[in-house]
Amino acid sequence: MKTFETIKLDFDEAGVARLTLARPDVHNALNPTMFAELSAALDLVEADPAARVLVLSGEGESFCAGGDFRWQQSQRDQPRSERIRNGRPLADILARIDSFPRLVIGRINGPAYGGGVGMISVCDVAVAVDSARFALTEVRLGLVPATISPYVAAKLGASQVRRVMLNARPMSAAEAQRLGLVHEVVSAARLDAAIDAELDLALSCAPGAVAMTKRLTHYVLRHDEADNLIYTVDRLADFWETAEAKEGMQSFFEKRKPSWHRRHEPRG
Repeated sequence: MKTFETIKLDFDEAGVARLTLARPDVHNALNPTMFAELSAALDLVEADPAARVLVLSGEGESFCAGGDFRWQQSQRDQPRSERIRNGRPLADILARIDSFPRLVIGRINGPAYGGGVGMISVCDVAVAVDSARFALTEVRLGLVPATISPYVAAKLGASQVRRVMLNARPMSAAEAQRLGLVHEVVSAARLDAAIDAELDLALSCAPGAVAMTKRLTHYVLRHDEADNLIYTVDRLADFWETAEAKEGMQSFFEKRKPSWHRRHEPRG
């Protein structure tokens, strides 16, 4: 397995890939090295047909503090073309995770700010510890939450994203759940059990159907009724031709678990 400097990646036999932001001394702040390594790690997961689900978490007490301040400060004296080039990696990572052809579960082990909130926003499922705090702090620093804004806005909606993005208002874990940023809030002692429950659900589902359904949701949320009518009927017709559809129906009538069903062994 490839060794990384700023992240950790491991796989288990059930098909779970765990991707951990691993700069705990700076609260897992994002920097160019991490962007490159995240891209390489996603390549490895996507290339592995046995990898069924991706768990994204942070090492130490924080999930992700956002962009590394020292790196961000260095952008000030760069020419505009260089700042544009340096702004692309985070935008590319967010877009990649948002459309990643696996279920992405956010294991939100602690606070997240700025870009860290963006990372949560592109997870399909997010479970957070009840002690976590969240904020979009850019405007307090004279900056703008530019590359994360499409994903945070899509997650929170027009009204709530203005409420928390325009004044850097901090959110408790409970409020983040109410606003839709995270789906479940648990104690630190129950975090891994909650993630295990999500993994059990994920590993009972057909991987090809999950990937297609993720593409389906991306499409229908961005197109009008007429386009969606054509697209969804076409996808349904396509999927009836797949081996998964045949196996799924056959296993149902034979009262057995389908071939893709995996048993997840809790860590610990």
